[in-house]
Amino acid sequence: MTPEERKVIFASSLGTVFEWYDFYLYGSLATIIAAHFFSGVNPTAGFIFALLAFAAGFAVRPFGALVFGRLGDLVGRKYTFLITILIMGMSTFLVGVLPSYASIGMAAPIILIGLRMLQGLALGGEYGGAATYVAEHAPQNRRGFYTSWIQTTATMGLFLSLLIILGIRTAMGEEAFLAWGWRIPFLISVVLLGISVWIRMQLNESPAFKKMKAEGTGSKAPLTDSFAKWGNLRLVLLALFGLAAGQAVVWYTGQFYALFFLTKTLAIEANSANIMIALGLLIGTPFFVVFGALSDRIGRKPIIMAGCLIAALTYFPVFKAITHFANPALEAAQASAPVTIIADPATCSFQFNPVGVSSFTSSCDVLKAFMASNAVNYNNQKAPAGTIAKAKIGNEEFTAFEGQKLSKADFSARSAELTKSLTEAIRNHGYPAKADPSQINYVMVVALLTFLVILVTMVYGPIAAMLVEMFPTRIRYTSMSMPYHIGNGWFGGFLPPVAFAIVAATGNIYDGLWYPIIIASMTLVIGVLFVKETKDNDINA
Repeated sequence: MTPEERKVIFASSLGTVFEWYDFYLYGSLATIIAAHFFSGVNPTAGFIFALLAFAAGFAVRPFGALVFGRLGDLVGRKYTFLITILIMGMSTFLVGVLPSYASIGMAAPIILIGLRMLQGLALGGEYGGAATYVAEHAPQNRRGFYTSWIQTTATMGLFLSLLIILGIRTAMGEEAFLAWGWRIPFLISVVLLGISVWIRMQLNESPAFKKMKAEGTGSKAPLTDSFAKWGNLRLVLLALFGLAAGQAVVWYTGQFYALFFLTKTLAIEANSANIMIALGLLIGTPFFVVFGALSDRIGRKPIIMAGCLIAALTYFPVFKAITHFANPALEAAQASAPVTIIADPATCSFQFNPVGVSSFTSSCDVLKAFMASNAVNYNNQKAPAGTIAKAKIGNEEFTAFEGQKLSKADFSARSAELTKSLTEAIRNHGYPAKADPSQINYVMVVALLTFLVILVTMVYGPIAAMLVEMFPTRIRYTSMSMPYHIGNGWFGGFLPPVAFAIVAATGNIYDGLWYPIIIASMTLVIGVLFVKETKDNDINA
């Protein structure tokens, strides 16, 4: 590796780490941010704003891929991802100085959502630019190894955000952090931005792009050439369904859903869960490079497909093992005190609510939402039409209420009363309010989380090289960015709300895993049958 190639990898990777760091800060601090920016509106509106702000960053990523992919194919890779990092860095810094709802009212949540959308747009352009830029500098037989450093950046950005938040929180104390210290991680981004821009300004444009420009073979309409011509559109669709979708759900299950499962389902204290996730990331991250380099020898496709296959086969036993080692009291309660929901199926909704515009107020929905939120497994029993739903816990029976026609105040009061009764009942039957730290087998939990991260490295380590190699230089930035960000922004980003809806519908805390298993299996079948190996492709064509 020449000094120039090292600089290309270092500059591209460092900037992308910082960009992922900026993007993940919101997710790590969402609860605290909601308290400052959504507290002044009614609870329903506040919930909608909080979900919109979270979802906006994921939803707009494909549009960022369109905007900046086109720009990257027209004017160059280097200048495009300079623009994306400037947008990301400034948007993140502005979150850190944005006045709260108490200061500027409704403008605060609206501006916050706007900044979050800018972050998503920037990220939609950053990844494709960095991956394309590094791949176009790499030797023919080392693209997997070179681009695997870019693949470490999302995990390293998440790790960096968790580390900085944990350090600041510990140093200044919980009260000060909740009041104003949460802003510091956002403000730090301006320093990281300055470093990234300075380094990237010293880079040259990629050889493949310069060659294309010199020969005058570039595309004048990258969007049309990418998506309006069947030959390339077919490749885009194969990249999405045969690679990116499966990679995305494995990635989000191994990192985000695992954290969600630890904190929300198993009720492990947030700092402990973050530390265990961080350790799993630290141990597993080098395997991005291992599998990237291995893909140069045996091919990208076998490794990605193997990752999807192993994930689909092991998710159920791995997550059940995490419950066993992290919250054995919950495991015991689920076995000894089964719960039954008796309801008219027509009144039970599929509680998928990614942007908070739906309300689930039927007697069935109220009971199922409570059970799913408290990690209580339950059986579904059909009741006659028009029956008010009931929950049977041991020998006790609790009747819910229909909330569709109640005022918000009455609904809240009835919900609080029912929740109190149900909570007392599940506690009496052994369902713990929190995981007992003394019963957590930290070594085994970290080992299982590391296994999940290694699956992430299998599907993610080689995929940048493969996506770059699937498309010609003149439309590469646009063509590879779109399937990647639809896969990760939509298939991956909406995994937690889909999984929660499945759990609420079926009554089993592990059934949310069917979503990543089905998507990973789809990618496995399409990838094996229709996606061709790319490692020997000439990317200068």
